[in-house]
Amino acid sequence: MFESLSKKLESAFKFFRGQVRLTEENMKEGLQLIRVALLEADVNYKVVKKFIEDIQQKALGQKVLNSINPTQQLVKIVYDELVEIMGGENKELITAHTPPTIIMLVGLQGQGKTTSAAKLANFLKRKKSAKPMLVGADIYRPAAIKQLEVLSQQAGVEYFSLGESSDPVDIAVMSIGEAQLRGCDYVILDTAGRLHIDTEMMAEVRQIANQIKPHEILFVANAMVGQDAVRSAKQFHDNLPLTGVILTQMDGDARGGAALSIIEVTQCPIKFIGTGEKIDALEPFHPRRMADQILGMGDIVSLVEKAQEVVDKEKALQFQEKIRKASWDLEDFLEQMRQVKKMGSFGDLLKKIPGINKLMPTELDLPEDELKRTEAIILSMTKEERRNPKIINGSRRRRIAEGSGTTVQEVNALLRDFEKMRKMMKDMIKTQKGKVPKGMGPFFPGGVL
Repeated sequence: MFESLSKKLESAFKFFRGQVRLTEENMKEGLQLIRVALLEADVNYKVVKKFIEDIQQKALGQKVLNSINPTQQLVKIVYDELVEIMGGENKELITAHTPPTIIMLVGLQGQGKTTSAAKLANFLKRKKSAKPMLVGADIYRPAAIKQLEVLSQQAGVEYFSLGESSDPVDIAVMSIGEAQLRGCDYVILDTAGRLHIDTEMMAEVRQIANQIKPHEILFVANAMVGQDAVRSAKQFHDNLPLTGVILTQMDGDARGGAALSIIEVTQCPIKFIGTGEKIDALEPFHPRRMADQILGMGDIVSLVEKAQEVVDKEKALQFQEKIRKASWDLEDFLEQMRQVKKMGSFGDLLKKIPGINKLMPTELDLPEDELKRTEAIILSMTKEERRNPKIINGSRRRRIAEGSGTTVQEVNALLRDFEKMRKMMKDMIKTQKGKVPKGMGPFFPGGVL
């Protein structure tokens, strides 16, 4: 999301290189570039004004430390300011002393409330070992209640609703008692939205909030709509005691201004961000990690956490042992490739690696299609061929190419690169005297890595 902003900030920092001291004169042009970069990223103009003023105040006249040049000093100041306007630290959900904890989702129609409710339930089940219950109280949008019921089945969580002919307030009130009967820790209420904020809509959500006294009222906004999301959040906050925000579609190509503006404008923390369409694509919002990504420092912590969550440790250890004995084959490679695919898109993984934005061109041809072709080629082989690629002769290669919808040349390239990788890894093991080097992970043939 922040690729364009990251590159423009990097260009702004170049203006300060070679300066012995940060002065008002030599900062003027660089700060103007930072200002323009933020405005083009759709950051609220009031937030930009305050941001620039704070940077200027903290940076002007500071002596340059022996080990730090002015650019590094300014980067640190910008980093600290980014972290501050995004909330400082991750704000966890409020938890009731006596279950269930009641979470109410509000927002305009089409912002992702229903899917966010299911993702949040799935998150609580996986991360907190909780027993959440989804409650369908949107009686206005066609099939909204049915959609939530289907999503609850996908997430494997409890579900409750009285149907489209019932009053939303009654559904909300009765859901609390139902959650207690079922032994649920959390009640996640999906309320109705509108295409725009109106008096009737606000009256209904206020009435629900007054009746059930939720511990959390989370505003759900689509990051792709930029400042419209910020304005809507402020209007909701003026009518409801919002406790936090969920920003959806943070994996999209929006300019990212909402994430940098919404806290400053509403004084409500961003608690979660949606990072994809899958049921598990919801992550807690960490301002420091986001600032790291904006300034091209990557997000190794999130990358490791995702790997720990999805990678099968036992299979990983088995693969390491096969690497040590130089006995791994295309079946092992296929398994490793699938493990990595569980972590998300290849592009998202690359962005979490520190410094990668400086190496990646603006329009990067990410190897998602390459991975699909590689998988198709391997799946078109017999089990015997995957375990012993040396038996794959000309006729077998033609059959594999036809079966995978590729060319013989692509099959040849895969086999050739696979053998190169296997030899390289075997040589590495020899230099390590039989030990697998730390960090040795899956390799991708065909120039993918």
